[in-house]
Amino acid sequence: MMSRLATIFLVVGFGCLLACAPVAMQSSEPHDLLPSAKWSGDYPVAGLGLLPDGQQQNRVGYIGDAATFAEVWPSFMPGQPLPTVDFKNDLVVFSRNVVYYNRTNIFKVTLISGVAEILAMETMSTIPVEERVAMAMAVIPRVGVKAIRLDEATTVPVD
Repeated sequence: MMSRLATIFLVVGFGCLLACAPVAMQSSEPHDLLPSAKWSGDYPVAGLGLLPDGQQQNRVGYIGDAATFAEVWPSFMPGQPLPTVDFKNDLVVFSRNVVYYNRTNIFKVTLISGVAEILAMETMSTIPVEERVAMAMAVIPRVGVKAIRLDEATTVPVD
């Protein structure tokens, strides 16, 4: 008798947990998106037009398709083979200099209510951006990402 009652409570409890799982996945609680790959290097100012429309002047942004990534990569990493990215399941986010040339590295991407915030660390210099910028890229999971925060007031929807 006792084991049957325990089994019933266990099954009901497990069912409640499963019913709550979709709510947990859509939580507004911030959580980090772990990159599966990261790169840092220089990027020519002349190549900024290859970045996605609406993101060419911003400090951060994303690439959501293989064709754009294939166009940007040779300017970012000349002579290096194009990495394989599964754009159905992943996105490539980037951070770059806009005023001063400073080495940069993406160290954290946080998802808050469907908006990915890219946090990058830069060295400090007073060398103005002229012919090149430092840029960092990271591959993050696409699931749950509805937009990328470009700056304090602007987001761009993820296609």
